[in-house]
Amino acid sequence: MGVNIITKRMLMVILQKILRSIDEGIHVINNEGVTIVYNEAMAELEGMPIEEVLGESLLDVFPSLNQETSTLLKVLKTEKPIINKSQSYLNNQRKQISTISTTIPLYYENEKIGALEIAKNITKFKNLSDEIMRLHQELSRPLLKMNKIKNYTFEDLIGKSPVFIKAVQLARRAANSSSTILIYGETGTGKELFAQSIHYHSQRHNKPFIAQNCAALPESLLEGILFGTTKGSFTGAIDRPGIFEQASGGTILLDEINSMDLQLQAKLLRVLQEGYVRRIGGLKDIPIDVRIIATTNKKLIDMVEKGGFRRDLYYRLRVVSINIPSLWERKEDIEILTDYFIKKYNSQLHKQVWMLSEEVKEDFLCYEWPGNVRELENLIEGAMNFIQDEHILSRDFFPEYIVIHKGKNNQQDTLVSLETNKSLPEVLHSIEEQYIISTMAYYNGNITQAANKLGIKRQTLQHKLKKYGIDANQD
Repeated sequence: MGVNIITKRMLMVILQKILRSIDEGIHVINNEGVTIVYNEAMAELEGMPIEEVLGESLLDVFPSLNQETSTLLKVLKTEKPIINKSQSYLNNQRKQISTISTTIPLYYENEKIGALEIAKNITKFKNLSDEIMRLHQELSRPLLKMNKIKNYTFEDLIGKSPVFIKAVQLARRAANSSSTILIYGETGTGKELFAQSIHYHSQRHNKPFIAQNCAALPESLLEGILFGTTKGSFTGAIDRPGIFEQASGGTILLDEINSMDLQLQAKLLRVLQEGYVRRIGGLKDIPIDVRIIATTNKKLIDMVEKGGFRRDLYYRLRVVSINIPSLWERKEDIEILTDYFIKKYNSQLHKQVWMLSEEVKEDFLCYEWPGNVRELENLIEGAMNFIQDEHILSRDFFPEYIVIHKGKNNQQDTLVSLETNKSLPEVLHSIEEQYIISTMAYYNGNITQAANKLGIKRQTLQHKLKKYGIDANQD
């Protein structure tokens, strides 16, 4: 049996294929600082033709760099790796490039032969980060905040279901303290509305409220946004306060904190425990006075058990814990919310819609609402964009997946074959049992609502549920 032998030439061909196919930029220099490997991804990232970089001295190609600011040259000199470093620099066309890179020294037979850099382009993220910081600074100005930003209060939280009222009452009580709060709720349940309501009902109401989505940016950029940067901490860095400083005396909302990297979680925990921040690259400890409200759409305790979230940070955040129910858990609020959104978009879209049709009301009660209140609002807004002179939102204005087509439980489902061996009482009991099961399912196990639909007393329905062994919510 023959043995496949990979020659040096074959290995070079394979290496070239790899360098051309990967998304990350690869840049290798030798001991003299001359580029010996420069792949297409790096050329596209830096906007440089490969032929202008290969075989050239690094500092000739990138005049804005020097022995200290170039990670490649620094690693070549110190022989110490630099991992996940953020940097911004100019190419020879004076175009600014922002990257996150890892740079390591290269050895052959225990002798240093150069340095390798693997870079990922974050120029767009960097620009986004700068814009976010600019907006955060703008939002901290009281005049702008009062004139342009919608401030939500508890009066904007709409609902009458017991589980929702319980969450609102807990939030109202929490507003009177400065303890950290963890809010759990599915996407679209209104977590930020709760957070703002708590802030504007607290003693901090006249101080800044700044929200930051932890899933929107890479860890390196998010760290700078949270804690600020010091000039010279990395290439292109400037003295800039983070939102912990900007929100002094106020509240910070850390949205989707479940997306935060474990390393950044450790830094956040230190800030919460010690009460001060240190800007990236800085030496000065800056005292802070902010309240933290964190929101999550995943159960953090499950992430803790799986190692995806720090246990100590979890307990530090959930001093007060608030669970916002899904729309499926508060079906009695669907009609109230629907009326509210109809009024809202009547005003905005200059319509004269009165209500939903009875069929759509039934459809809404049967639908599971994975997008919760936000999905309901978007559906109402979308339907009202299509309506013209009509005053009632019928099925024609909603997508098919919302509509529950009649006929699934038609007569054929309940008719009993004459060939059955059951007696009349047995057949009647079977029909009664199935009808009760269907009705209880329709009202999500609510005994009171199901009894009203069936036209019997609540106690009578409870007796029949026990008789047929049907589970129900004890409302």
